[in-house]
Amino acid sequence: MKRVVFLKTALSALALSATLPVLAQEAYPSKPIRFVVPYPPGGPTDLMARLLQPELQTRLGVTVVVDNKSGAGGNLGSAEVAKQLPADGHTLLLAASGPMAVNPSLYKSMAFDPLKDLAPVIQISSFPLVFEANTKLGVKTPQELVALAKRPESKLTFASAGNGTPQHLAGEIFNTQMGISLSHIPYRGAGPALNDMIGGQVSVMFDVLGSSLPHIQAGRLVPLAVTSAKRHPSLPNVPTMMEAGIEGYEFTAWHGIAVRAGTSAAVINKLNTTLNAIFNDAEFKKKWEAIGTPVVGGTPQQFAELIRKDSVRLGEVVKRAGVTVD
Repeated sequence: MKRVVFLKTALSALALSATLPVLAQEAYPSKPIRFVVPYPPGGPTDLMARLLQPELQTRLGVTVVVDNKSGAGGNLGSAEVAKQLPADGHTLLLAASGPMAVNPSLYKSMAFDPLKDLAPVIQISSFPLVFEANTKLGVKTPQELVALAKRPESKLTFASAGNGTPQHLAGEIFNTQMGISLSHIPYRGAGPALNDMIGGQVSVMFDVLGSSLPHIQAGRLVPLAVTSAKRHPSLPNVPTMMEAGIEGYEFTAWHGIAVRAGTSAAVINKLNTTLNAIFNDAEFKKKWEAIGTPVVGGTPQQFAELIRKDSVRLGEVVKRAGVTVD
């Protein structure tokens, strides 16, 4: 009889242990989620988080709070998530290509290693940049801008969303390739930079299309070219940089969602499944594409591979251009 009771107890324990992973997965999320944006309000990265916030909140059943932590080209907010404890998926990072793939080559030291300290969840965007000028400058093509920049009295500037951002890197590559010296003016995000662009305090800017498009459509900024290999459907009359005579110039920014390394596969997979479901919603897709990027989606492994490849590819670009922020 004692042996029977023992066997029943053992079997019950085995059955309970077999259900623990399932219960742990179902328990996530168990508290509010903090969604860290490593740039200030008003830019494209912030806009993506604001679009995703209510969708995540509804589907995950907990409060999701967007928290802007800007500085150091996206490094400050990204480092905060990379070092956040515990690694339980309740702190998400809007992971941009700058801090994830470019900054390790730009900064002599960083408080985190994107490849080791963060776990990819999903890629969410693939943005071309638009090369734009303020209306007071009077130029309409990249070549006109180059001619103006080569005048002895020229004191042209280019704005960026901060040191190490794709906007910064795109401008430095343009400087190197064209043999000019546009002075870099870094801002704490695209929003403040655009305000000064519209006001004429800065000459030109490479920016993510989503944040600049409303200002271009309103005539407040002049689009000179897009940095993608093909023209963008939102700006069909604007040439690519290569069409405008800038040979071999192609540059695309991307974004994704990441969590602290060590977060369980079950939590990462639940987040990935939830986000893919959001992007498969037809109404949400329209809103997302309206900000200038196609829906991407995919697996955590695909996003991890993109980060690895671009860390090498963009690192080589940084070295060739001689760009540094330290």
